[in-house]
Amino acid sequence: MSARRHVLVLGGTTEARRLAAELAADPGLLVTSSLAGRVAQPRLPAGQVRIGGFGGVQGLAQWLREHRVDALIDATHPFAEKISFNAAEAAALAHTPLLALRRPGWVSGPGDRWHEVGSLAEAADLLPSLGRRVFLTTGRMGLAAFAGLDELWFLVRSVDAPEPPCPARMEVLLDRGPFTVEGESELIRRHRIEVLVTKDSGGPATSAKLTAAREAGVPVVVVRRPPVPDGAPVAPDVAGAVAWLGSLG
Repeated sequence: MSARRHVLVLGGTTEARRLAAELAADPGLLVTSSLAGRVAQPRLPAGQVRIGGFGGVQGLAQWLREHRVDALIDATHPFAEKISFNAAEAAALAHTPLLALRRPGWVSGPGDRWHEVGSLAEAADLLPSLGRRVFLTTGRMGLAAFAGLDELWFLVRSVDAPEPPCPARMEVLLDRGPFTVEGESELIRRHRIEVLVTKDSGGPATSAKLTAAREAGVPVVVVRRPPVPDGAPVAPDVAGAVAWLGSLG
């Protein structure tokens, strides 16, 4: 019997879990999902799971070699920029084929009042001109960018509790998607939200807030996602990733 091909999935996203489930059902594949460990109780995917970092580019390259990884699929969050670039460098060092699995970004439509910015710092600079009651849905890791806006009030939603530095005036809502338009609209009404801040993570699980903001006439500050590393092929969905893996032979 020929040895199973080993696929390492850098995960933590819905697409990564779906991909792991599909690949784990293939008896010819050994699937390992790697989670960063930033979420206290992550949703574990099918197959083997490792939690924690690799120790940078060299550590990941060594792991790829030692575990005889035949393909590396970067299915991390679109804003997990550091691990994506580390993966590209490590894959090159280990001569391991690499694919970036990236759900398409959101696209504004009629009635949307979007303000696109390049960073959380730019979002913070823009906020005072848009509203004083802010629905902040950028996660718990980047709240320091908004810590100096003492005149604004924030509703901060994240999976786990944020750590300082944080905005002085805020209420924390611990929750994880998928969310509904009805639920998001109720949050906007109840908290008298005047502006929404989000990263362009794409996907349907958290897009309901955009519809709710449009219907409420609330402006949205959208942080653009960082680019995929140069030269890395990109698949927009699980089917595309499976097809790429099949093309490797």
